[in-house]
Amino acid sequence: MDLPRNAFRRRLLEGEVQIGLWCSAPGSYTAEAMAGAGFDWLLFDTEHSPADPLTVLAPLQAAAAYPVSALVRPAWNDPVLIKRILDLGAQTLIVPYVQSAEEAEAAVRAMRYPPGGIRGVSTLTRANRWGRVGDYLDRAAEELCLLVQIETREGLERIESIAAVDGVDGLFIGPADLAASLGALGRPEAVTAEVEEAIRRIVASGKAAGILTGPAFARRCRDLGATVLGIGVDLALMARAADALAREFRAE
Repeated sequence: MDLPRNAFRRRLLEGEVQIGLWCSAPGSYTAEAMAGAGFDWLLFDTEHSPADPLTVLAPLQAAAAYPVSALVRPAWNDPVLIKRILDLGAQTLIVPYVQSAEEAEAAVRAMRYPPGGIRGVSTLTRANRWGRVGDYLDRAAEELCLLVQIETREGLERIESIAAVDGVDGLFIGPADLAASLGALGRPEAVTAEVEEAIRRIVASGKAAGILTGPAFARRCRDLGATVLGIGVDLALMARAADALAREFRAE
């Protein structure tokens, strides 16, 4: 059996714009509904959601039947969490709260087997099709993709050194945490200029730039060169649609 291909990584390296949806609802049912919507990628979040390395398995399995790439965000830049998520078959991770080249290097090492890293070895995982991908240990890194999140003033100041780390494929802006770090808690719109300049710097570094934001600002970021565009959150779509439906009916 051949090593599964990572279509997201290939498109990212080719500079294609890919739009995606952040998925915070746990379980497979909503994930499967979102998987058929036409996005290029879905991000299954285990940081700001009830999901964890065990429960994220079901959404990964649900999405696998659809032409959409499944990304996962670990709860932290933790080699144990990263190891477990990779063993579940995730090939692209967005690691939160990376503030330095050293932290980015730690994320890279967590994703790679020795001697280039510290990922623990198991020959019976979903990632290697329970031992059926015979050369998985030698070739796994070929299909893995790492994006690190820039979410603090410190990360912002060190974009170039973080981007220079071998094994980092892209830098992903987290506007909410970045706003908090810059003194604008709850007001990501207040750091628009800083976000735009960060995207310019990431693009100039030669690495892919990404962001989670609304469609209007996502278009602006695309024009600046960002290619990984998260344009919505599953629970926000459901909650706001429910709000609108209730208001509409009561108004009648």
